[in-house]
Amino acid sequence: MLSNKEQEVMDKLAKLAQKNNLIDPELYKRYEVKRGLRNDNGTGVLVGLTGIAEVYGYYIIDGEKVPDEGVLRYRGIPLKELCNGFQQEGRFGFEETIYLLLFGKLPTVEALTDFNETLGNHRMLPDGFLENMILKNPSTDIMNKIQRSILVSYSYDNNPDDISIRNIIRQSIDMIAKMPAIMAYGYQAKQHYYNGESLYIHMPQKHYSTAENILHLIRPDNHFTAKEAELLDLCLVIHAEHGGGNNSAFATYVVSSSGTDTYAALSAAVGALKGPKHGGANRKVLEMMADIKEHVKDWDDCGQVYDYLKKIAQKEAFDKTGLIYGMGHAIYTKSDPRAVVLEEKALELAVEKNRVEEFKLYENVERLSKKLFKELKGEDFVICANVDFYSGFVYDMLNIPGELYTPLFAVARTAGWCAHRVEQLISEQRIIRPAYKSVSGRNVTYVPFAERVPEVFEPDSE
Repeated sequence: MLSNKEQEVMDKLAKLAQKNNLIDPELYKRYEVKRGLRNDNGTGVLVGLTGIAEVYGYYIIDGEKVPDEGVLRYRGIPLKELCNGFQQEGRFGFEETIYLLLFGKLPTVEALTDFNETLGNHRMLPDGFLENMILKNPSTDIMNKIQRSILVSYSYDNNPDDISIRNIIRQSIDMIAKMPAIMAYGYQAKQHYYNGESLYIHMPQKHYSTAENILHLIRPDNHFTAKEAELLDLCLVIHAEHGGGNNSAFATYVVSSSGTDTYAALSAAVGALKGPKHGGANRKVLEMMADIKEHVKDWDDCGQVYDYLKKIAQKEAFDKTGLIYGMGHAIYTKSDPRAVVLEEKALELAVEKNRVEEFKLYENVERLSKKLFKELKGEDFVICANVDFYSGFVYDMLNIPGELYTPLFAVARTAGWCAHRVEQLISEQRIIRPAYKSVSGRNVTYVPFAERVPEVFEPDSE
């Protein structure tokens, strides 16, 4: 707790920082800076190559983006085809997906059996880790706990700095296997020490899939249905990877390019994913839908739904940002293949959970939002529901607490991060170092200590 004097000092320092760190937006135009590593037409600046995943949502004609149906490929395999493959055979698919992303090919029956056994053998945390790292140092934020736990894992590794591919594969498998327990125990510690709930500590099961282990670890009674585990497994698969250009994957590339250890690289990726602009959108969708349910009396009345969506878009309702969360994507235009796959399975679970009316409301919001944006931005404007639109609803039906939505994203995406790290160290040895143009001026005179004039700020307006 800061004293009044310290508060005053902090206020002055904040104002000083604000004043002396603002760069004139016109300078970005003058020097043709690709802000956000984006070209003027909204496409991403090409900074690297990857064979791990392809994200496609438009094509370019005469320098302009032309909308197209979205496609996500893992190692060249369309996401929907991959998901249909393991689901039609009644298998869990996340472990197969990890193998595909890390090693570039689908596993044989024998290879997948051996891989699953290896993952099972690595799911337990090291002796003393749970007590000393998690229970004695609980956090109000699970992503913070995951990030710290990854960094502390360095101390439990007897060969942490070796960046040979064999050692990185070992570290990658170990962290992928342990992430569900780190997440679950971080959540249980938060519930106990901050929310006064009972503390439930269950041991990971070697013979369980990743999805089954997650449900087993976070639920007090360990119970879950086959349909629940199947749908969570699907969520893990569709969140496992999304190309090298997303913020957290690029963070992995940047940090890995310096030659640092696996734990530092993965921790940086988690830090990037924690940001609300990247990993937290599904919770905002759920909050928005709760607001819609509260203010729209008849969910089946499309007129009522449309009118309220218009209020949200015009900054008159919900959080007054003008955003309809879950609609739109930086790459996908006509459709997000992840949302398409998830929507189909979400309906199956909605039937099981007796929540079909809510599912229909989601469908109406998606359809009417597309209509609304055409009204507001023109008939040529194309927008689609992204994966966050349905994933929050699915997690809610699975009785997964909101605090775990982004951590679940991290558990799944660790597979993609590790794959990108391996690819980076094998294919591109150069450290990533883009250019920044200095606009601070030259020959600024050093002012002697006794001659410096204090800053004067206008008082805050009430």
